[in-house]
Amino acid sequence: MNFLRGVMGGQPTGPQPTGAETIQKLCDRVASSTLLEDRRDAVRALKSLSKKYRVEVGNMAMDHLVRILQTDRSDTEILGYALDTLYNIVCNDEEEEPEENQQKQEDDLGAQFTDKFVQEPENVTLLLTLLEEFDFHVRWPGVKLLTALLKNQCAQVQGIILVSPMGVSRLMDLLADSREVIRNDGLLLLQQLTKGNAAIQKIVAFENAFERLLDIITEEGSSDGGIVVEDCLLLLLNLLKNNSSNQNFFKEGSYIQKMKPWFEVGDDNSGWSAQKVTNLHLMLQLVRVMVSPVNSPGATASCQKAMFQCGLLQQLCTILMATGVPADILTETINTVSEVIRGSEVNQDYFASVNAPSNPPRPAIVVLLMSMVNERQPFVLRCAVLYCFQCFLYKNHKGQGEIVATLLPSTIDANSISAGQLLCGGLFSADSLSNWCAAVALAHALQDNLTQKEQLLRVQLATSLGKPPVSLLQQCTNILSQGDKLDRRGSRVQTKVGLLMLLCTWISNCPIAVMHFLHNQDNVPFLTGQISENLGEDERLVQGLCALLLGICIYYNDNSLDNYTKEKLKQLIEKRIGKENFVEKLGFITKHELYSRAAQKPQPAFSTPEHMLFDHEFTKLVKELEGMITKAVLKSSEEEKKEEEVKKTLEQHDSIVTQYKELIREQDSQINELKEQVTLLASQNEKMQSTMTQQLSQIQQHKDQYNILKLKLGKDNQQTGNQAEAAHVNGLQPEELSQLREQLEELQRQNQLLQTQLGEKDSLITSLKAEGVSSAEGSTSEVTVLQRELELLKAQLQKQTAEVTQLQSERQELLRGSDTTAAVPGENSLYTEKIAELESRLSAQTAENQKLKAEVKTLLESQESMERDLASATSTAAIMQAEKSKLQQEVQESKKEQDDLLMLLADQDQKILSLKQRLKDLGETIEDEDDLDSKDQFDDDDDEEEEEECDE
Repeated sequence: MNFLRGVMGGQPTGPQPTGAETIQKLCDRVASSTLLEDRRDAVRALKSLSKKYRVEVGNMAMDHLVRILQTDRSDTEILGYALDTLYNIVCNDEEEEPEENQQKQEDDLGAQFTDKFVQEPENVTLLLTLLEEFDFHVRWPGVKLLTALLKNQCAQVQGIILVSPMGVSRLMDLLADSREVIRNDGLLLLQQLTKGNAAIQKIVAFENAFERLLDIITEEGSSDGGIVVEDCLLLLLNLLKNNSSNQNFFKEGSYIQKMKPWFEVGDDNSGWSAQKVTNLHLMLQLVRVMVSPVNSPGATASCQKAMFQCGLLQQLCTILMATGVPADILTETINTVSEVIRGSEVNQDYFASVNAPSNPPRPAIVVLLMSMVNERQPFVLRCAVLYCFQCFLYKNHKGQGEIVATLLPSTIDANSISAGQLLCGGLFSADSLSNWCAAVALAHALQDNLTQKEQLLRVQLATSLGKPPVSLLQQCTNILSQGDKLDRRGSRVQTKVGLLMLLCTWISNCPIAVMHFLHNQDNVPFLTGQISENLGEDERLVQGLCALLLGICIYYNDNSLDNYTKEKLKQLIEKRIGKENFVEKLGFITKHELYSRAAQKPQPAFSTPEHMLFDHEFTKLVKELEGMITKAVLKSSEEEKKEEEVKKTLEQHDSIVTQYKELIREQDSQINELKEQVTLLASQNEKMQSTMTQQLSQIQQHKDQYNILKLKLGKDNQQTGNQAEAAHVNGLQPEELSQLREQLEELQRQNQLLQTQLGEKDSLITSLKAEGVSSAEGSTSEVTVLQRELELLKAQLQKQTAEVTQLQSERQELLRGSDTTAAVPGENSLYTEKIAELESRLSAQTAENQKLKAEVKTLLESQESMERDLASATSTAAIMQAEKSKLQQEVQESKKEQDDLLMLLADQDQKILSLKQRLKDLGETIEDEDDLDSKDQFDDDDDEEEEEECDE
C-alpha cells in the first residue's frame, strides 16, 4: 500500500521511477497479489495511468487485465476498472482536437491494440458474457469497450460475434435496459455492429429491432426528439439499406404505417432546431431506402402502394406545399416524393391532383416547375424538382399526354400558367441551366411515347410580331444552326447539349419526326459541318451528339424525302466526314467522363451546374442506338439489300409462325373444349353408374317379389287341383260350372297375352343383345341377366298354362260325372251338402284368383320398368366399351409386367438353388422350402378342420 500511495501522489522519498517502471510494478502486483484488495488497487492505478501512458499500459498490462476479467468475475468493482483501462487503451480520444499527424498516430495505436485484443476470439466472447452482468460499473464500460473494438476492427469483431452463441441477442438486450445511458450507448454499439454485414443485419432485424427502435423514437418525441432519435434512425438505415430481406420484413410487419406520424408538421414551421432538421432528414432518407430505384421493382411497387394507402404520400405532399420549411428539408422531401411516385400509376395520379395553397390554386407540378426554371433558386433544389418531374413522367403515358397537351394550340389558356409554357420559357431563356433542365424535362414527356412525339410536332411558337409562327422542332433546330443566335446566347455547351438530347429523344423511333427534321434544308448541312470541324475539348461532346442525331436520321429514315434518303445521307457522310471519322465522333459521347456518372442512377446528382450535361434516360438511349447506328452507317447498299431480303424472309417466317401460333391456339381451345366434354362425360358416367346401381337394386327387389309370387302361385295351383278333385267326386251345379269356364277362359286369354308380351321381350332382348355385344360387355351381361329372368318367368307361366289345361280336362270329367249323379235320386241330399262345401271353396278360390291377377299385373308393371331401365343402361354401352378397352390394355401391361416378374423370380430361384447347393457342399444343414410349405399346408388343414367343427 505504501508503494501505491507513492505512485498515486504521495511525497517522494527518493528518485522518481519512470512511467514504464511504475506500470511494470503494477502489472507484477496484479499478477502476484493474492489479496483481492491489492489487485483492485493495482488495476485502479493502471486505469489512472492508461490515458497518459497508453502505449506502456497497452503493451505491458493488457494480458493481466484480460486475466482479471477471467478470474475475478465475482468482484464487479475490479471488473469495471479493468474494462475502463482496456477502453482507454483501444479508444481514440475524440473529445479533443489533436493535430492531423497526432490523430493518425492515435488511430494506429487503437487499431494495433485492438488487433492484439481480438487475436484471441475468446476475449471478445468473454466480453459478451460480461455484458450479461447487470451492474452498471460492468455493463457500461463493457459496451463502450466493444463499441471501440468495432470501430477499429469492424469486420474481424463482427465475425467473432456472429459465430458466438447468442452473441447478437445479448447485445439486443441492451435496448431494453432501463438506464438510458446504457441503452443509448447500446444504440451506438449496434450501429457499428450492423455496418456492412447483411447476416448480422438480418439477425438484429429478427430480434424485434424494428419494434423496439420505433418505440424509442416515439417515446423520445419523433422528429422533435434529441440525439437518441438520430441514433435510432441511423441504426434503422443500417438495417434497411441494400438489404431486401429486412425491407420486406419491415413492410410485412406494417412498420411503414408507423412512419406517418413522423411527418406531421404544424402550420407554424419557423424556428426549426438543427436536431429536428437532422432527424427529419434521416426520416426522409429512411422512406427513400424503401422505394429506392435500385431495389427490385416488385418490392418497390408494394412499398409505394403501402405508403399511399396509409397516407404517408399525402403527408409528404403536405410538407412539400407547406411554408417555412427549411430549404434542405424541402429539397429532400421533393426527392422523397419523387421516388414514392416513380413508376406507380396510382401515386402519380394523386400527385397530379395536388394543388398548392395559393390564390388561385395551382397544381403542385406547375409550382415546382416555376422553381426549376428560376435561376435564383438553389441549384440542389432545381435538381430535385427536375428529378421529381422525371419520376412523375416515368412510365406514365397519361401524364406525358397531359404535359404535351398544355403546349397544343387547342388547350392553351391565356389566363393561367401551364407546365408546357414554363418548359418552353425555360427552353429558350438566357439561363443555360434552365435551357438544359427544360430540354431534359420535355424529353421525358416524349420518352417511349410515339403518340406524344407526333403530337408535339403540332406545337407552334410565336417568335416576334409580324412573323408567322414556327414549330417547336423548327425553333430548336434554328437555335442550334443559326450562329448569331448561338453567339448571342454565349455558345454555351450546356444549352447545345440539352437541345441535342431533346432532338435525339424526339425523333428516335419516329419516322414522321425524322421527316419533319430533314425537311428543313439547313439542318443536315449544320450537322455535317459540326461533325467535320476540328473543335476543342469542350465541343467534342457536341460533335458526338450531332453525329448521334444524324445517325438517328439515317436509321429511322423511311425514305419519304428524295433528297435525304438513307443511301444519300450515307454518301454525304462518306464524302464530307468519312465513315471512320463519323464513328469516332459518335464514340465521344460514351467516352466523356460525366457519361458514366449519369448512367449509374436516375437521380441527377451533380456537384456544380457545369457538370450537368447528361441525363440518365438519355444514356440508356445512347447505349441502345450507338451500335445500331454504327452498323447502319458502315453497311454498304448490297448489305442493306441483303438485310432487307432477310427482313422479308423473317417477316414471312414470322407470318408463318403467327399462323402456326393461331393454329396452336385453336387446337388448344379445342383441347380445352374436349377436356371439358371429357369432364362432363365422366360426371355423367358417374351419375349413370349410380343410376345403374339403383336399377340393379330395384331388379333384385323385383326378383324377390317374383319369387314370392311364384310361391303363392304354386299354392294356388295346389288348392285349385284339390277343388277340381272334389268337384270330380262330388259334382257341381251348372251355373257354377259356367262361372268356372269363364274364369278359365279369362286365364287362357291372360296366358296368351303374357306369351305375346314375352315374345316381344324376346325380340327386344335379342336386338339389345346384338347392340350390347358391339358396344360393351358390361351392358350385355346386364341384358343377359334380364333375359334369364324373363325366361324363368316364361317357364313359370307355361307351367301355369299346363296346370290350367289340366284343370279344364278335370272340369270336363266333372261335368260327365254330374250327369251321372243326376240319374240317382237317392243321393241328392248328400250331393247338396257337398255342393255347399264346394261353393265355399270356390268362393275362396275366386278371391285367391283375383289376388293372383293383381299380383300378375304388378309383375307386368315391374317388367315394363325393367325394360325402361334396360333401355337407359344400353345407352351407356359405348362408354363402358371404351373403359373395357382401356382395362384390357392395362391387363395386357400387367401381364407383361407379371411375365417379367416371373422371369426375375425364376432367375432368383435358380440363384437360391445354386446357393443352397453350395451351402450343402460346405456341410451346412438347410431346410427346403417345400418342407416348410408342406408344414404350412398341414397347419392350414388343421385350422380348417377346427373351423368346420366349430361351425357344426
